[in-house]
Amino acid sequence: MQETEISNCIAILEEELMPALGCTEPIAIAYAAAKAGETLGLMAQRAVTYCSGNIVKNVKSVTVPNSNGLRGIEAATVLGLVGGVADKQLEVLTQVTPEQIETTKQLLAKDFCQTKLVTDVDKLYIKVWVEAEGHTASVTIEGHHTNITEIVRDDVVLYHKEYTPEQAQKRKGDRTKLTVANILEFAAQVDLDAIKPILDRQIDCNCKIADAGMSKMYGSGVAQAILNNMPHTPFALARARAAAASEARMSGCPLPVVINAGSGNQGIIVSVPVVTYARQMGYSEEKLYRALAVSNLISIHLKRHIGDLSAFCGAITASCGVGAALAYLEDCSYQVIADTISNTLASVGGIFCDGAKPSCAAKLASALDSVYISFCMARDSHAFGAGDGIVGEDVEQTIRSIGRIGSVGMEGTDQEILQVMLQTKANC
Repeated sequence: MQETEISNCIAILEEELMPALGCTEPIAIAYAAAKAGETLGLMAQRAVTYCSGNIVKNVKSVTVPNSNGLRGIEAATVLGLVGGVADKQLEVLTQVTPEQIETTKQLLAKDFCQTKLVTDVDKLYIKVWVEAEGHTASVTIEGHHTNITEIVRDDVVLYHKEYTPEQAQKRKGDRTKLTVANILEFAAQVDLDAIKPILDRQIDCNCKIADAGMSKMYGSGVAQAILNNMPHTPFALARARAAAASEARMSGCPLPVVINAGSGNQGIIVSVPVVTYARQMGYSEEKLYRALAVSNLISIHLKRHIGDLSAFCGAITASCGVGAALAYLEDCSYQVIADTISNTLASVGGIFCDGAKPSCAAKLASALDSVYISFCMARDSHAFGAGDGIVGEDVEQTIRSIGRIGSVGMEGTDQEILQVMLQTKANC
């Protein structure tokens, strides 16, 4: 593998594996709000948050971190204005105080903030507009969670950059160069010193929130259901710990998660099961780090074809990374790894995303259950063949097909999910 290809994979990991406090969509709103308040230079007297449908979907039912249980777009906006530190980006709410939470509650009770759904914009679109003493300011985010495309104060554009969905792909690392084959080659050849600090942070953060989720029941108890009713195998523990981390994160646990492909849940899936399983089975730390590189990059490779936000559940793409990592840990061939991915996509590729909320943990556990079966099938030389549903001639064709389904084919599904969710009051 050429040095430029190794450097490209490292750049992708550096860019994608960043810490975020809580679900990334409400945090992105809080970040935009904090930046808008900073730009205004005054305490806002009124705020309006403009969001794409996918943002509405992913924020409606999830607890805003460090908010003492507050949920929704308005809560994320107001808390970002009152207590957010914009320079911290996706950790914008780490320094919120009890007094700021109380102020947020008072402002929410006064209808200080409004939400407006906007159409014909990127799937990830947020604009926070604020007003005070005759002055206004706004901040717009598009494409990915920290990508500010415009800052305006009193109708004067202070910052602007053109944005198209194509430009969102042109980031530090070139994701179009990823394939399953070269990801495996990278994992085998990379100097661990180049990726260990990135992966150490992921292991530390994501395993800490897994520990928190295992010590206290968040959500509806998916992790406890696994542990109380299933044999205690190494992979059952891996599933339970991942589910526990997801439930804790979705329910407002004040611990950061290192994300993958723009998602904290995906960051949890690609790391916690791999770490847990590898350590339960006694694999070396070197083997673990290389397997984590596989898991992270496979997930990013699949998600590139779908996009950060869609009606396609990201637990599926992330679980494919886990399946590839399990096969890598056992020194399986390229074909076994490819078949594990294809088997998984053929099995649970239809799980839809209905926003971020505690029940994401159940989808995560289901995806991991399927990926383990898919891996066992592939290891035993059993795989779904070309033409079996969406399965292609090779794994890359299958990945492209699932990307088309997730990004184009499920657009109508996405709109119907949003309409159903807008008609259902959150149980706060």
